[in-house]
Amino acid sequence: MTDDWQRWREAAEQALYGPDGFYVRPGGPGPSGHFRTSVHASALYAGAVARLLADVDESLGRPAELALVDVGAGRGELLSAVLAALPVEAAARVRAYGVERAPRPPGLDHRVEWAAEPPSGVTGLLFANEWLDNVPVDVAETDAAGVARYVLVRRDGEERLGDPVTGLDADWLARWWPLPPDAGPGLRAEIGRPRDAAWAAAVATLDAGLAVAVDYAHERAARPPFGTLTGFRAGREVRPVPDGSCDITSHVALDACALPGAELRSQREALHRLGVTAARPPLALASTDPAAYVRALSGAGEAAELTARGGLGDFTWLSQPVPLA
Repeated sequence: MTDDWQRWREAAEQALYGPDGFYVRPGGPGPSGHFRTSVHASALYAGAVARLLADVDESLGRPAELALVDVGAGRGELLSAVLAALPVEAAARVRAYGVERAPRPPGLDHRVEWAAEPPSGVTGLLFANEWLDNVPVDVAETDAAGVARYVLVRRDGEERLGDPVTGLDADWLARWWPLPPDAGPGLRAEIGRPRDAAWAAAVATLDAGLAVAVDYAHERAARPPFGTLTGFRAGREVRPVPDGSCDITSHVALDACALPGAELRSQREALHRLGVTAARPPLALASTDPAAYVRALSGAGEAAELTARGGLGDFTWLSQPVPLA
């Protein structure tokens, strides 16, 4: 009912994951039908994840079974591409898990296990590409007196201010996204506490290895003053309306999610470390092997998109090592 007012966290949970929700609706196109992620932009991304998995494998001493856990797996595109990119011997030791609240997609590689929650007690790489931004959070906004209040929303997207933010949510805002009390009305923040908890729980499923979260993010020193809550539908940014018709997302305070020992770096830097660069092939190759030159030139263009400033290269990678106990 459009007359029911809810906090944004509850409203987004129902809109995204409730019955007939945006992400779980049977027969829907999945995320790729509405927005383009790095996974869909180029096979180079899956190749980089495959190299990262190989690095983790080496650091663990090449165990008999190596887990690859894709959290927020969509329709399994990344897992399928990584498995295809691995050498046969390595792929034979990999146990792949797709973690998604939507049903298993038809035609998915039979080697991929599908579940709603990450498996516990595994060793390997847990990778979460654009997952945390879809973990629903509450939104706070300052009123005329500068008091942070929960934003309430109806199913038609209309908003109003509710009760003041208190308790653990207020503590989180004070530490991670302080709203100046003298700044007047209209400042907004997304209260990232549920994302901190979701990430900590995901990391805890690894006995050893590496957990990586990739998302649009911001850090405490440069939080956006009016928040980032928005919607996406069919490739376009739209007004966030919690009726199941669009994606509802907001950037992630990954610095708040980070556990001791974590590293934060841009996607541009992370992919460069994994060998993805936009360097053009030598022109001489065009004369000696024209087909190889064209392939290399195409790859350079794809790498440029994945690492571009102002675009996909501005994503943040949160890397969380989990040492052997």
